[in-house]
Amino acid sequence: MPSRSVSTKTTGKKKQQSKSTTPRAESPQPPNVKVGLPHMPAMYIGKKRKRFLPWSHAESRLVRSRSYWVCTTRPDGRPHSIPVWGMWVDGAFYFGTARDTRKAKNIAANPALSVHLESGDDVVIIEGRAVEADLSDSTIRSKLDAESQRKYKMPLMITPETVCYQVRPKVVLAWTEQEFPSISTRWEFPE
Repeated sequence: MPSRSVSTKTTGKKKQQSKSTTPRAESPQPPNVKVGLPHMPAMYIGKKRKRFLPWSHAESRLVRSRSYWVCTTRPDGRPHSIPVWGMWVDGAFYFGTARDTRKAKNIAANPALSVHLESGDDVVIIEGRAVEADLSDSTIRSKLDAESQRKYKMPLMITPETVCYQVRPKVVLAWTEQEFPSISTRWEFPE
């Protein structure tokens, strides 16, 4: 999260103090999830540490974000990135697209993808696999519809020409630019 500036008067001049708003309180991590450092060169890691971002930091960003970048791989190996609207519901990311889009064709050939938020200062990246969401399940369909109406002020729109994907994370990475690399965190989810 970005820092907040607090103004204080000292001898008639304003002095800026930086106050971090990164969550410090321990919050429960998801069950059966391994928490540690992202895989990165030793020059970034520094001293061994036991303090990581709480899962609530990453999850709240996933819930609040309006747009997400979905990164897939074309059949010839070239990358493809595109912004989408989506929703974080019950520990998974959902997004829809027309079945004949480049991203849908890429997912049909290789369902591995990454999803990241728009900010480079408060980073959250999901790595996982896209599977077609089971919208015949009325519980998940109603949750997605409610979230779409809350977030985008429109109902969930699914037609025969569209597909809704669910991405359960395999890995989630998060850090804030202000405290990189000392707060960078990796969550590894069970298969």
